[in-house]
Amino acid sequence: MSKAMLIDITECLGCGVCAEACKKENHLPGEVGKELNYANYTILEEIEDDVYFRNLCRHCVDPTCASVCPVSALHKTPEGPVVYDFDLCIGCRYCMIACPFGIPKYEWHKPIPRVRKCIMCYDTRVKKGLPTACAEACQNEGGGATYFGERDELLKMAHKRIKENPDKYHPFVYGEKEVGGTGVMFLIPKDVPLKKVAQMGLRMDLPNKPLPELTWNVLNKIPVIVPVWATFLTGMWWLNNRKIEVTENDGVKPEKKSESD
Repeated sequence: MSKAMLIDITECLGCGVCAEACKKENHLPGEVGKELNYANYTILEEIEDDVYFRNLCRHCVDPTCASVCPVSALHKTPEGPVVYDFDLCIGCRYCMIACPFGIPKYEWHKPIPRVRKCIMCYDTRVKKGLPTACAEACQNEGGGATYFGERDELLKMAHKRIKENPDKYHPFVYGEKEVGGTGVMFLIPKDVPLKKVAQMGLRMDLPNKPLPELTWNVLNKIPVIVPVWATFLTGMWWLNNRKIEVTENDGVKPEKKSESD
């Protein structure tokens, strides 16, 4: 059975104990930040007055980041979390390009950088049968907005809440179906416009099919008479341009070659 988390946005107090617990568990440097980066795996964003959204890796059921990784540095575990192996990583950063939620970040400041993101406390807690540090802290100190357990059971709980409180929640569980389902799901307050929620990170324009499946369906329809080399070069051109775009969005300008080069 796959482990997952359910975050009830209506119950979040904005206290930040989840981010603090994440920092401590993963030995991340610095103070709790307001942007996802190499030192902050989860952050709180205020959607509107006293309404908070927690952003972190969604741990997709069929993760696109893992599907594009040429060396399997990112992979889905049997327990549910999507984890990262630095020893395998070649630094291509295709995972950053492929993630529909913009989660993986890069250690631009290090000579030997790593991709950084939440791994759902896999090695230190989940693999040992324990809840994630953020879920435990939230339940004990933060009002109980984050729930950890079997994905199927969390979905049952979420739908029960929606049925019993139709005026409190939007009538769906975010992450149940998006991109084939995610391991971090959300209950969204009904009085918050979905357009505003989408701007904060819960995209409403994603398909229900897993993105790796859609990619394969497109590639599978390319006629065999199309030169493979031309297709490869076109793909590499697009990926490299996307890499530059992601780099600039992360606040790092790529090096430009001099005219003499």
